[in-house]
Amino acid sequence: MRGLMIILRDIALRRGPKALLSGVDATVQPGQRLALIGANGCGKSSLFALLLGELEADHGDIEGLTGLRLAHMAQEVAHSDLNAGEYVLRGDAPLAALHEALLAAQAEEDYDRAALLHQQLEDVDGYSADRRVQRLLQGLGFATDDHLRKVTDFSGGWRIRLNLARALMTPSDLLLLDEPTNHLDLDATLWLQQWLSQYPGTLLMISHDRDFIDATCQRILHIEHAQLHSYTGNYSEFERLRALRLADQQATYEKQQRRVAEIDDFVRRFRYKASKAKQAQSRLKELERMAQVAPAHVDSPFSFTIPAPRDTSDPLLRLDLAEMGYPDRSILSNVNLMLRPGSRIGLLGRNGAGKSTLLKSLIGQLPLRNGERSAGKHCYVGYFHQQQLEVLDLQANALTHLQRLTPEAREQEILDYLGGFNFRGDAATAPIAPFSGGEKARLALAMVVWQRPNLLVLDEPTNHLDLDMRAALELALQNFEGALVLVTHDRHLLRNTVDELLLVHDGAVDSYDGDLATYEKWVTSGLSAEAEGKPAATADNRKEKRQAAAARRERLRPLTKRVSALESQLSKSGEELATIEEALGDAALYEETNKARLAELLKRQGELKRQQDQIEEDWLTAQEELEALAAEETD
Repeated sequence: MRGLMIILRDIALRRGPKALLSGVDATVQPGQRLALIGANGCGKSSLFALLLGELEADHGDIEGLTGLRLAHMAQEVAHSDLNAGEYVLRGDAPLAALHEALLAAQAEEDYDRAALLHQQLEDVDGYSADRRVQRLLQGLGFATDDHLRKVTDFSGGWRIRLNLARALMTPSDLLLLDEPTNHLDLDATLWLQQWLSQYPGTLLMISHDRDFIDATCQRILHIEHAQLHSYTGNYSEFERLRALRLADQQATYEKQQRRVAEIDDFVRRFRYKASKAKQAQSRLKELERMAQVAPAHVDSPFSFTIPAPRDTSDPLLRLDLAEMGYPDRSILSNVNLMLRPGSRIGLLGRNGAGKSTLLKSLIGQLPLRNGERSAGKHCYVGYFHQQQLEVLDLQANALTHLQRLTPEAREQEILDYLGGFNFRGDAATAPIAPFSGGEKARLALAMVVWQRPNLLVLDEPTNHLDLDMRAALELALQNFEGALVLVTHDRHLLRNTVDELLLVHDGAVDSYDGDLATYEKWVTSGLSAEAEGKPAATADNRKEKRQAAAARRERLRPLTKRVSALESQLSKSGEELATIEEALGDAALYEETNKARLAELLKRQGELKRQQDQIEEDWLTAQEELEALAAEETD
């Protein structure tokens, strides 16, 4: 690995009237792995542009880039007549130049030069280049023959993946990756995580995926209020250290404000009193010398809830022996799935396994080839997918987008709601054409949840969202009263919002008995086996595992239903008890005229408490039996 320290000295950068960076100093050691984080629009991409020489700082300079080999992931969608494999290979420009020179020498029948070029290709391991390109493409989710397809045949998201593959193909001392996990599924994210663990150079990465940062980086650079704060450790450690710093900053600020108030009070009282004038002037000088400490800004700009659905059905939606796919081919078969209020399902599976097919079939967008799809009378689906960003009306504003969905809603009600998504003032009432990808994603999400669905189907909802917005979405989903089906590469969101995992694999949809950590190990062990040329698990083995899992679920099903029914009873009796106890808090109830009503409520309160005790006892018994049976099955 080559390279010196990269040193940023007193960097200042403005975008119009806004200061993105002010007096920024930082040092990056060779071989370090850093995550650059901060809210959307804070200047992360601009800092990358400074390092790439695409922007000049308004003040300050950067040392250590001279002679450094840089690779970066382009964010613009590539337009090229090349096929995908050649496009990625040309990320290694010197190697591509050798290939072209060899072809030219052979065409000119200059065999001496061709022999020399063959030797040079051998020296730079050029003959393995096609194999490396194939591994990159397959790791990022491309099909086996996709390297032969033209770049222009791929959609925007897949072209961004090609840009990522091209960056990884480029020999580099410094690798700059801007949101590399956007447009990747979980399996491709895990593959990239493993690839980066072997990268020998310096890595600087913009990311809002906290689990990916935790697994990949050893230092955090956080842009906040035009300053760059450095934290040693991964994202989880950053959160802890930043909380301590903010608490200390807030305490210092509050202490300083008390001192300022004391000085102001003293000066106000004694400034014009001769015996105290000198002391008052001294206090004023102290105030001038005092370096002002800013209050700690810990509030996120995002705060929203998903409105409770008006009505619901139980079940909301079910699939029975469903075969899914397209007129010319079947993708999934014998799928049985029931979604009830409160169901929280996360989908796992490789790219191309059929997750999107399942989602589209689930919501009725893709007709079943066979089997039955039954939706409840009060099933209202909210479906989020990345293509929604492409069909937003760029000339309309955020307010208009929601008004078109619910013309009867009051304007102020919509504006209040949009404020929770940080669309305030002009951001809510001006055309959305200048919106960033993150702002468009926020608006599309706001439109989905504004319609009060009782079944949310979310396909990669966190692409383009910053960490504050992801945290707000996580909280909103935790408090959502309806059913949730989620596909995401954001493991933190998945871990904290779903309680059941389904694996889409080998044409089937099965309950996944492990957790996310188990799934990660399974995926990465498969990647390691592929890299070493070892055979993966056979189809027969996978079939046996599916059959065993199905038998295990069949044994557990009656107890699982019993536990679920008891939980439902407990919830209903708890709600009724809470209503009665609220009524018993009314002082008027204890007047003589309400004596009969009071006796009735007290009697019902006692009945419900006894009922709850019995339900809890039954639930504990059923839960113990369920856990014991589950333990037997896994032994």
